[in-house]
Amino acid sequence: MATIEELMNANLLEVFNERDGDRRRAAIRRTYAPDVQFSDPDELVVGHDALDAKAQGILDGAPDFVFTPAGKTYVNHDLGYLTWNFGPAGQPPVVRGVDVALVRDGLIRSVYTLLLTD
Repeated sequence: MATIEELMNANLLEVFNERDGDRRRAAIRRTYAPDVQFSDPDELVVGHDALDAKAQGILDGAPDFVFTPAGKTYVNHDLGYLTWNFGPAGQPPVVRGVDVALVRDGLIRSVYTLLLTD
């Protein structure tokens, strides 16, 4: 069973940073509950297919951008918290944010993404 730290990193790097659709969908299946809820300031999506489409849409909208962790993962029982950056590789981030996830039975059940502004 994956740790919360491993799940948070998979969420960021193996799903939202993965441009290969087959690899991303495989990561989705091993990282999230089938009825996962993903919420960001734009919308709430539910389920593996909707999450895959969400990740693809973000990547399509920023073809030269990459996600990188901006710090360590913090864990409190079933809750994970990870800050991240998004922008061109090797450049200052264009967007900064945080993911907060609830985990049960070794899978992410819900993810809340907040965008950080200065």
